[in-house]
Amino acid sequence: MTDTLPDRLSVNPKSPYYNEALLLRGVGIRFKGEEKNNVEEYCISEGWIRVSAGKAVDRKGNPLTLLLKGPVEAWIKDEPAEG
Repeated sequence: MTDTLPDRLSVNPKSPYYNEALLLRGVGIRFKGEEKNNVEEYCISEGWIRVSAGKAVDRKGNPLTLLLKGPVEAWIKDEPAEG
């Protein structure tokens, strides 16, 4: 498995940017110098994250999200096991 993160990643399985293998390893996100743990999706090149807006959901049951713009850093939390 590669240690490079994609430019864009989503936690929604219906999204084309979803990657279960990376999400199982754990991805850390730092936005404007502050670590976030409620990020639904991020894009490093465009400089934005989507965070859930509390417990609010749309009519289909998906969480409502807010788009926040600023510098985004991402890293893999889990170190790969050496074989």
